[in-house]
Amino acid sequence: MRNNTVIYHLIGGLCVPFLKLVYPYEVKNGNSLPDDKGVIVCSNHLSNLDPVFLNVTQNRMLHFMAKKELFKNKLFGKIISLCGAFPVNRGNDGGKAISTAEELLNNEKCIGIFIEGTRSKTGKLGRPHSGALLIAFATKKPIVPCCITGKSGFIKPFQKTKIAYGQPLSCEELGLKEGTMKEYHAAAAVVMQKIAELREKQEEEFNSKS
Repeated sequence: MRNNTVIYHLIGGLCVPFLKLVYPYEVKNGNSLPDDKGVIVCSNHLSNLDPVFLNVTQNRMLHFMAKKELFKNKLFGKIISLCGAFPVNRGNDGGKAISTAEELLNNEKCIGIFIEGTRSKTGKLGRPHSGALLIAFATKKPIVPCCITGKSGFIKPFQKTKIAYGQPLSCEELGLKEGTMKEYHAAAAVVMQKIAELREKQEEEFNSKS
């Protein structure tokens, strides 16, 4: 794991100059994750660069679920594995990916989950899924809401991207007491509302500078 972490930070260090030049970004409350506790970062999803944005704005490695097709190329699969990705088959073995996420959290690692489940085609926030809440309840780990916003609603080259992190939300604060689907759906709506509040502030900042 130590070697993987070293390579991960090396890759991250190489990515930062490129991002700042081609995809300039601004972060609020970055490097905010606890140093020694498992946590789930729940973000909206605009582009394939989103996992990179989240990882370069935190000191800790974030592990992400990635569709298993990305691992078919052995070299690329090795690279993204070193960057914290682990495979998920959206059709059949989602349970295995959830078990992996829970194991990482129980070992005090951090994972990132895009709560909408897929990239937004409109640039607007979508409907939240409840998988992150199921994992949070099973592991009793907090959720940190995060919002990625582009000036145009999308992530585009040579346009500012804003990444903002909110405050951690415990299972108690999210109303997760019995682990029912009703609780999961209600808690997912709470997390999405926090993301929406972060986006509202980001859009205000964009508009004030236009």
